[in-house]
Amino acid sequence: MADYFTHFSCLLDVRTPENAARALELYNDQPEDESGLRLSDGFLLSLEGGSGTELWIYDDGSGDPERAIEFVLLCAETFDLKGLWGFEYANTCSKPRLDAFGGGAHVIDLGNRKSIGWVSTNEWLTAALSGDNPDA
Repeated sequence: MADYFTHFSCLLDVRTPENAARALELYNDQPEDESGLRLSDGFLLSLEGGSGTELWIYDDGSGDPERAIEFVLLCAETFDLKGLWGFEYANTCSKPRLDAFGGGAHVIDLGNRKSIGWVSTNEWLTAALSGDNPDA
């Protein structure tokens, strides 16, 4: 049996040490959603760097990019963050399997609190090989 993993590691600057402390509280105190999961079930969070304003968002074995995005949007709303933010992720597998490897990237407009673009290497490759992707 194969095990599947999603890996990522990125930083989010929340501008002040007070915001960083509050972000850690938001991460730890989020209630469960309707499926019984919390934001913290999808990634780990810690302070990074000497400034005390950067949050390190990463996985420990396998993470959930959607929960990371949800958390970043929560921070953008709570701390009125602006600008663009993004991260990449990698999909891997413990055994060689077709369609088990790939990755992607997301770009978020923090000021507008929405995703402005994303790419999945698996979807891009499928479209390129079928001739459906004019950018390939």
